[in-house]
Amino acid sequence: MMLMNRVETALVNSPPRRWLQRYYEVPWMRRLGGPLPPGARVLELGCGPGYGTQLILDRFGAGHVDAIDLDPAMITRARRRLTRRYGQRVRLAQGSATDLHTTLGEPLSRYDAVFDFAIIHHIPHWPDALAEIARVLTPGGRFYFDEVTALALATSTYRLLFDHPAENRFTAEEFLSELARHHLVVDQQYLTRRRGRYVLGVATYRP
Repeated sequence: MMLMNRVETALVNSPPRRWLQRYYEVPWMRRLGGPLPPGARVLELGCGPGYGTQLILDRFGAGHVDAIDLDPAMITRARRRLTRRYGQRVRLAQGSATDLHTTLGEPLSRYDAVFDFAIIHHIPHWPDALAEIARVLTPGGRFYFDEVTALALATSTYRLLFDHPAENRFTAEEFLSELARHHLVVDQQYLTRRRGRYVLGVATYRP
């Protein structure tokens, strides 16, 4: 996984990004995948400053969230936001989405849901992250995702302002196909935006 540059880090920590998560991503994820089961154990990939974690707890009703990020500065921000309010309901860890065992020491079939608020497109070997997601989900567990595709990453705005892996990027169709290869079944629980530049949806793990 690549660390974000200064511009993207500032964007992730900004009010517009929080607005997008609260009023667009989360409502669509709930509409497509529904709420979580009572007391659900959840993993969030790339938690950033912890606002997504807060929404998972408050809007989805998660019982406990393990939230990881590659950037230790983000973990520090998330800890300030979350620890006093949620206490033991949140565990924060620095580490990679492609090696969850090292990061979390978790066995198979640990989580009822995994959340990805536009993190996987930062990972050079992104199929490895999907394999890890399938590995840690319970049968019937859900993967909630909002992702940026190769079409968006190829635009002049993305190339000028942000740093992302240049090779092996995915279209919406390729992302959905790779999910299916790992038994993460989407059916019709997804949508694309901006002519395929973004894909948002919910997949169910059916081994």
